[in-house]
Amino acid sequence: MTEPVAPAAPAAAARTVRVAIDAMGGDRAPGEIVAGGAAAAAQLGVEIVLVGDPAAISDGLAGIDSGARDAISVVPTTEVIAMADEPASAVRSKKDSSVVRCAELVRDGHADAMVGAGNTGATMAAALLRFGRIRGVARPAIAVPLPIPGSLRKQLLVDGGATVDPEPEWLVQWAKLGRAYATVRLGIDDPSVALLSNGEEPGKGDALRKAASEQLGAVKGFRGNVEGRDLMRESADVIVTDGFTGNVALKTAEGALMGIAGLVFSVLDEPDFAATSGPLKLRLLEASADLLPDNTGGALLLGVNGVCIISHGSSSATAIVNAVRVAATCVEAGIVARLRTSIELEC
Repeated sequence: MTEPVAPAAPAAAARTVRVAIDAMGGDRAPGEIVAGGAAAAAQLGVEIVLVGDPAAISDGLAGIDSGARDAISVVPTTEVIAMADEPASAVRSKKDSSVVRCAELVRDGHADAMVGAGNTGATMAAALLRFGRIRGVARPAIAVPLPIPGSLRKQLLVDGGATVDPEPEWLVQWAKLGRAYATVRLGIDDPSVALLSNGEEPGKGDALRKAASEQLGAVKGFRGNVEGRDLMRESADVIVTDGFTGNVALKTAEGALMGIAGLVFSVLDEPDFAATSGPLKLRLLEASADLLPDNTGGALLLGVNGVCIISHGSSSATAIVNAVRVAATCVEAGIVARLRTSIELEC
């Protein structure tokens, strides 16, 4: 197997960001993933490395503008980790899988970041095993940006599903990492932090939350507990929780938004409103653009020694473009070094 070799550049500052994409990962792979990679190369001024079945990737690149094609390279692989595969064992046994090769490209310096929309556990495991952890970080966490309807601000939920059964001190680490990432991703100078619990009062929650709350008191910006209803509201910039609760909260919010949207549009399609509701439906679609998963761009895996962006399993080409945009932003901002500093100064 041949791997792309980073071309020599006259100055490090002028070097183009190179992003490796798992072309075989996701419900709509490889078609939408390859199309997204090609669009990212054309729109964002980055180099794209598509990793996976070369024949499938070649079919997806047919008809791509020659200018974008010059910024795309392909790394062929022979294996794919499916959504149903057990993540850790699959990463260890399928060493020529597209997601593992993506992580190795970053590790070996042939890419600056990776994007994966496939098996989330496998993407996380590949990054963790190939990049290693930032010193002082016990376990990684997924940092998911949440839109706040009616506001230009966003909120960061940590952990979105990487570590389902953490120790209290791990939530403290994630709070510090989340604050550092929020300065880059959300543009907030002094992010506030809160703990997701079943009540705002001090001492509420299970054993994990009670212990974590005491330790989080030493984290700059910590405001105490918030409840599930405080998600997607201007309650705190960074909300920390365990990966199990975080993932359930994300899926619940997604389902609720879809249900509400379906109800509103079904009413507007009723005979009494259908003839005049066109402009209103268009405005609602425009106003809700930030709520769509495809426009979020993906979630950074916090705590590993490299940039790994985890995208939604149903990612479209648009989602991949936005994920690559996030990856490039993280690389250009030196996010891994910032995260390392936020933890290692206290180790």
